[in-house]
Amino acid sequence: MIHKDCIFCKIAQKEIHVRSVYESDNFIVFPDANPKVEGHLLIILKSHYSNIIDMPATLGQELIDVIKKVAAIQFDNGADGFNLVQNNFPAAGQVVMHAHFHLLPRKQDDGFKFM
Repeated sequence: MIHKDCIFCKIAQKEIHVRSVYESDNFIVFPDANPKVEGHLLIILKSHYSNIIDMPATLGQELIDVIKKVAAIQFDNGADGFNLVQNNFPAAGQVVMHAHFHLLPRKQDDGFKFM
């Protein structure tokens, strides 16, 4: 399912070009337009689900596999660790109403704080 006015659906359908870091059957990974740390990536579903509650559980294993593969790339690029963040609904900070995950590579003592 695709929503014609959703920016992430447009990216998934290749209507908007992004530099893809990784792609699988159901997910695409690309740099965040407003990174919080160097290497900040977005993992989006190619189909439109508004949040993780809407996402089918059948995609869970593939999501974990994508996270692991992308995290490995970040470690190869010098990351010491990573945060995985996913916001659901505006009250929790979700801005784009298309389920997505933020992977933030971290360096020891990089000074980045969530709050």
